Amino acid sequence: MNDIGCSTCCLMDRTHWEALGLISGRMGRAEILSDGPHNLFRFEEVCHSFDLRYTVHAPVADINIASENERLRRAAFGVIEDLAEVCDRIGAERLVVHPGHVWGAEMRSAAQAALDRSLDDLAAVQQEVNVRFAVENMGAWEICFFRSPEFLDRLAARDLGFALDVGHAHANGNLEAFLEREGAIHVHLHDNHGSRDDHLPCGNGSIDFRRVMAHLPPDATMVVEPNSFQDYERSLEHLRGVSL
Repeated sequence: MNDIGCSTCCLMDRTHWEALGLISGRMGRAEILSDGPHNLFRFEEVCHSFDLRYTVHAPVADINIASENERLRRAAFGVIEDLAEVCDRIGAERLVVHPGHVWGAEMRSAAQAALDRSLDDLAAVQQEVNVRFAVENMGAWEICFFRSPEFLDRLAARDLGFALDVGHAHANGNLEAFLEREGAIHVHLHDNHGSRDDHLPCGNGSIDFRRVMAHLPPDATMVVEPNSFQDYERSLEHLRGVSL
């Protein structure tokens, strides 16, 4: 239980130094959302000042690896490719990547083809770096790709890892199906009531975390994605209780 880390997403009002300092005082793992004040292209050196194990979440703003505009797709992929090198330098174990989105049904086929090209590119880069890519299942937003377990076959065919976002799966009504498929190398933990991606503290929604924790691979890295640092501590208390 001591290895369940905290995402810096709840500390975007702090500098990168302050966020990692707060996390390192309570636990041994941090997931860095490389956006805004925690952008690793600007603040990589801060990571070397703390005795933490890292996972990294690729930027979520202005990034779409499923863009049917090839210039934009290549630019998005290029950011992730460069970030993988940063991950190697800071010793990060996982690099979490969103699977992209499409704005109109008429473009879905072209966007899916673009996403497949990006997955091929990610698979090629993964062979050159030490960090494992973990593509994250998305929540109940129709514009997003990878909302159901069927997408896992696309990842397995390329030896790409899978990041199970428990809250996203619950909001889509298919958490049980994801747990049955197994294979997650990374896990995002947070709660909701099954309809919205609320990022509640674990135990404050309707997810059965006793079942979740019992079905996660023992070697999967895990972090809580809370709305506040206090919610991380509440989540950890709940998870300790259900894991006894």
